[in-house]
Amino acid sequence: MTLQTTPSREDFAALLDASFKAAEMQEGTVVKGTVVGFEKDLAVIDVGLKVEGRVPLKEFGVKGRDGALNMGDEVEVYLERVENALGEAVLSRDKARREESWVRLEEAFNKNEKVTGQIFNSVKGGFTVDLDGAVAFLPRSQVDIRPVRDVGPLMHTPQPFQILKMDKRRGNIVVSRRVVLEETRAEQRSELVQSLEEGQIIEGVVKNITDYGAFVDLGGIDGLLHVTDMAWRRVNHPTEILSIGQTVKVQVIRVNHETHRISLGMKQLMADPWEGIEAKYPVGARFTGRVNNITDYGAFVELEPGIEGLIHVSEMSWTKKNVHPGKIVSTSQEVEVMILEVDPVKRRISLGLKQTLDNPWEVFLESHPVGSEVEGEVKNKTEFGLFIGLDGDIDGMVHLSDLDWNRPGEDVMAEYNKGDMVRAVVLDVDVEKERISLGIKQLQGDPFTEAGDVRKGAIITCEVTQVQDAGLEVKIVGTDLTAFIRRADLARDRSEQRPERFSVGQKVDARVTQFDKKARKVAVSIKALEIAEEKEAVAQYGSTDSGASLGDILGAALKAREEDDKS
Repeated sequence: MTLQTTPSREDFAALLDASFKAAEMQEGTVVKGTVVGFEKDLAVIDVGLKVEGRVPLKEFGVKGRDGALNMGDEVEVYLERVENALGEAVLSRDKARREESWVRLEEAFNKNEKVTGQIFNSVKGGFTVDLDGAVAFLPRSQVDIRPVRDVGPLMHTPQPFQILKMDKRRGNIVVSRRVVLEETRAEQRSELVQSLEEGQIIEGVVKNITDYGAFVDLGGIDGLLHVTDMAWRRVNHPTEILSIGQTVKVQVIRVNHETHRISLGMKQLMADPWEGIEAKYPVGARFTGRVNNITDYGAFVELEPGIEGLIHVSEMSWTKKNVHPGKIVSTSQEVEVMILEVDPVKRRISLGLKQTLDNPWEVFLESHPVGSEVEGEVKNKTEFGLFIGLDGDIDGMVHLSDLDWNRPGEDVMAEYNKGDMVRAVVLDVDVEKERISLGIKQLQGDPFTEAGDVRKGAIITCEVTQVQDAGLEVKIVGTDLTAFIRRADLARDRSEQRPERFSVGQKVDARVTQFDKKARKVAVSIKALEIAEEKEAVAQYGSTDSGASLGDILGAALKAREEDDKS
């Protein structure tokens, strides 16, 4: 017979301590329990403790609502506390499901796998997503690749998400739907790009329009249709021929398989208007076109759809220089132009506007030949001459040297002012260089041409016009010629070479020592005349060996001249 011993106080304390330790270890964990009863909308669960716990049936989801939860069913619940104030275990099926989800989600996060969830609510900055019990945050920027205005169609619909961040201690999970879409799109793009070839013709939908072109959706990947490839003609903005949502047929121009960039074209599907362009627009022919664009350097004229030519600013007007093209022509204006050059390789046509108008220099030359007189207004004074306004809105220039026959041009310029009306003679018209040379002094005739008997060696009478220390300014009587007699040429004797001996208005005889019509130079000398007269007297009235003095010889010569003058 076995005797039963009563446990000691120490044994009881040890057993109690072990019991508490076991209970403490189980709190905050998911445990298995058995359904042992039902009380209204609660399920009584035995988890192997001294006390039972109660869990609302709604936490069991559909199974709890439709009565499929039965006595004896084994369920997993979350043990929050072993015993509360009512002496019951605090259990939760929701938290158990959440714990299960966290385990699965952490595993998917570590493996970088996608998870399935449902968007069920909108919060500040984004939305909440149910990941089978665990609640995650979906930022608004991570909903789609492009901003979504209405998230309604996405609510309560199972769909894949990518976990971006997990913090179990704080209970935070951040997910993204955009990452999943971008991966799917990248796969589709890669497959589509590989299937595309240059020259291939496909259809697409205009997705977006910018100033430089339009993006066309080719079924998962976008291609750029540049504005210059939309039509052969000039397109100022893509909206002129395209609209968002429009279905267009395009040709693949270029495909970059690495960057997935696709260039598209529409005009390549149309006939090229530049084929045979030289025969269609021969150089020198005239055509009418419409100005469709004006720049600082010229104006573009559309000759036909897809064919443009440039009128350079230098080919716009014969007379308007350094003027903006917009002051000569206007947009949409119809103009007649001449074909100056055609380059089919560079697809350029040079046009001329002024060539269709009369050349004002040719017209001027026809009506004002060289030698004719014109009248005009002084438009400008420069350091080298006067510019005179003429018929046809053109100018002629009077050079300084053509202002006066005798006086320096710099001195004569002071007599003219802007706005003065002057007359001049046409000296030369250079049509190619667009220059007209005029002369004012030619109106009075050339004094060298009208010099009469003035020639080198001739004896002439001069009238003193100015007395200077260096000599005399004189005018040759009977002509418009002027000359300067230097001090050394005033007399044979040095003692008589004094300008103050003469006075303004006095007339003196002199001999012409230089007369050059080409160089337009005339020089006279009293000294040369005296020497010439002395030689002549010696030759007629004596010789160096006759014994007569020079005074006797000159006296006889003077007497003979006086007798000749009397007779």
